[in-house]
Amino acid sequence: MMNGNVSKRFTVTLPDSVFEDLEVLADAQGRPTANLAAFLIEIGIRQAKEGGEFPEKQKSSKAKKAKEDT
Repeated sequence: MMNGNVSKRFTVTLPDSVFEDLEVLADAQGRPTANLAAFLIEIGIRQAKEGGEFPEKQKSSKAKKAKEDT
């Protein structure tokens, strides 16, 4: 049975200069570029949440439907 912590994959398009900087930093840290990108995205999301920039989570469509049905 799966737990809720499944990693997702998606495509990100970056300007060449940003990608080059990402590669340089990843190489300096001895890690894959994609791994560093994922880490930096995670940090950015965490900072947005802590800074109050993140909207409240929407209820799942199942929860909304259950509420509508009652």
